[in-house]
Amino acid sequence: MNFFLKSLFGLLILGSYLSLTGEKQLINQQPPDSDWPTYGGNNAGNRYSHLSQINTQNVKNLQLAWAYETGDNNNPAQRGMDIQCQPIVIKGILYGTSPRMKLFAVDAATGKQIWQFDPFADPEKKPRFHPVRGVMYWEDGTRNGEPDKRILYTVGSFLYAVNALTGKLIESFGKNGAVDLHEGLGDKETLGHDVANLSIRVTTPGVIYKDLLITGSAVNEGGDAPPGYIRAFNVRTGHLEWVFRTIPLPGEYGYETWAKDSYKKLGGANCWAGMVVDEKRGMVYAGTGSPSVDFYGGAREGQNLFANCVIAINAKTGKRVWHFQTIHHDLWDRDLPCPPNLITVKHNGLDGRPRLVDAVAQTTKDGYVFVFDRDTGKPLFPVNEVPVPTSPALPGEHPWPTQPIPTKPAPFVRQELTENELTNRTPEAHAYVLDRYQNSRHGSKYMPPSLEGSLFFGFGGGAEWGGNAADPDGILYQNANTMLWWLKMRDVRAQADGVALSKGGALFNTNCAACHAAGGKSGGASQTAQAYPDLTDVGKRLTKEQISSILLTGRGRMPSFGHLSGEDREAIIRFLLKLDAKPGPTVASNDSHSSVVNTPTPEGADFPYSPPYLNNGNTQFRDQDNYPAIKPPWGTLNAIDLNTGEYLWQVPLGEYPELTKKGMPTNGSTQTGTENHGGPIVTAGGLIFIAAAYDEKLRAFDKKTGKIVWEYKLPAGGFATPITYMVNGKQYIAIAAGGTRYGLKSGGSYVAFALP
Repeated sequence: MNFFLKSLFGLLILGSYLSLTGEKQLINQQPPDSDWPTYGGNNAGNRYSHLSQINTQNVKNLQLAWAYETGDNNNPAQRGMDIQCQPIVIKGILYGTSPRMKLFAVDAATGKQIWQFDPFADPEKKPRFHPVRGVMYWEDGTRNGEPDKRILYTVGSFLYAVNALTGKLIESFGKNGAVDLHEGLGDKETLGHDVANLSIRVTTPGVIYKDLLITGSAVNEGGDAPPGYIRAFNVRTGHLEWVFRTIPLPGEYGYETWAKDSYKKLGGANCWAGMVVDEKRGMVYAGTGSPSVDFYGGAREGQNLFANCVIAINAKTGKRVWHFQTIHHDLWDRDLPCPPNLITVKHNGLDGRPRLVDAVAQTTKDGYVFVFDRDTGKPLFPVNEVPVPTSPALPGEHPWPTQPIPTKPAPFVRQELTENELTNRTPEAHAYVLDRYQNSRHGSKYMPPSLEGSLFFGFGGGAEWGGNAADPDGILYQNANTMLWWLKMRDVRAQADGVALSKGGALFNTNCAACHAAGGKSGGASQTAQAYPDLTDVGKRLTKEQISSILLTGRGRMPSFGHLSGEDREAIIRFLLKLDAKPGPTVASNDSHSSVVNTPTPEGADFPYSPPYLNNGNTQFRDQDNYPAIKPPWGTLNAIDLNTGEYLWQVPLGEYPELTKKGMPTNGSTQTGTENHGGPIVTAGGLIFIAAAYDEKLRAFDKKTGKIVWEYKLPAGGFATPITYMVNGKQYIAIAAGGTRYGLKSGGSYVAFALP
């Protein structure tokens, strides 16, 4: 046998061996260490790991390896903050955040703490709490003779740079280690008002491209929201390098898609859910949210670019390359809720032959998957502009007449409510929900909001901030919620008993009513469960001092309102506790954009904007026993082939144990699925790991079948996205267990799992 034949024969034997041994052979190919270096696992946001030591054959043997207790939430007086952080791992060190926003470093193999940084260690610094979903890492050579390795993360309105080895602030960054995130948002000369005291924070970390840290922001959704510009800061110095204005100024592209001077009145259009970067192309891809104010757009007639857009931006210059708007003139708070995902798929070229295409996939609150060519922004599956209802609309409102709907993939959540969708959990629950259904507007998810009250899907996801995962085969794994929401607008100029709002009431409408109902139940025989607490009788639950503390520091999903003056916070508290003296008579107005009397807006000013109509708070509709008002599944995990646009499988995610015991079926399963927050990761071991659900379990699914192959009850709810990494030849799965959602117990720990 000649050398060529011997070599060919050897390759055939090796190929047969690889196909027979499968997972085992992959294990032997793993590097000694493998990191999880960024939020989302890599710059593309795939949440994919090539590690396969833990695989479908041995995952049943997975066991707890270590636990790290942050020390937060142990004190009952400090509870209420969850952990949404997906940590990172760099060279055997795990970096994450605590419920009270401390930054820490631990040994990724043992969980032993190396250091902890407390941004509020100085007693003069008032806490400003909000979710922190991840941190960023950068290194480059040395500084002052020492390795220059940095962790960057945001607390309140400040971006911090912390030495990754010592946990000390890098004082050469910004001002004493911090950059004020109000920088670059504009000034009184540009916007007509000052932004320095407006609320801004970053809940999802940005991305780093070379020496640039590129970030979005989270802002209020009421009339005092600052603009949601995307900005780049120098990672070495903190210097502002460029600004992309998502609400264009006069003369800029997109300005004509708004009413004149909208930029002076309105904010939002912000990238709060995160972004990804293609280093080879030098491009950043971001998804933006709705403009202020939610559910009423009378002051922003037009399409409203660049709200609700997937945007490709030149990472070096901040210039727009292309954009695609997923909702025109958003009236339904349908922010793009998670980062885009950079994937490679097979699609037919002009010659009809399959070709590899670098793509960007964006999922939405209402269950769509948009897939674009990464270079041009052209949809890989056709997108149709479909006529939608435009009436009846609130006075002053101008709904957009069409909306973009992709032909593939099919939506991963239900789209329109029918009577057949209503719960039949019990006859009593069905009757309870049917009453609201028969006395509400329902049908198209694009119905304009109304004073009558409407039932909608798609306000709270669909897709959520935890994102999705994708493997190299072009399969997207997306967890989803199917929840029903009750929206009822109200005319804030028509106050009860013909009197105007007090100063506190007007401040509440401007700052708080986007999330909380502003007094009074939703009404009707059926009840509702608000995603945020109804504050009608808050004085029965909290003291004046407790309310004051929450307004100042924030708690859970509620940000700090420390940017308001002490006098304004006191006015809000007096309004909530019904301590105001009876206000004077209302002064009538014929202007549909005017506000109530005693509005906090100075006479003649545009900002803060006081809309004539506000919503009833972010309100879920549930039955009388607090279960979702529709038939299950209420939460699912989906595998979608983005090469073809077809589903490989869809399975329930999570369970209500008491309903499982009763054998409550859903499509042949005994699990109902639950609302879920947090996302999945996928590995070369053939596994998807995700927690996220109400039942506090971390699960592993077989990525080919959707079958559960392992589960573990966490010490508290895992409402974050897990990670996987390898240290010293051992693969770990780790997740934050913070709890607190859905009224569940609080937690303050990180836990990691490995094979024996």
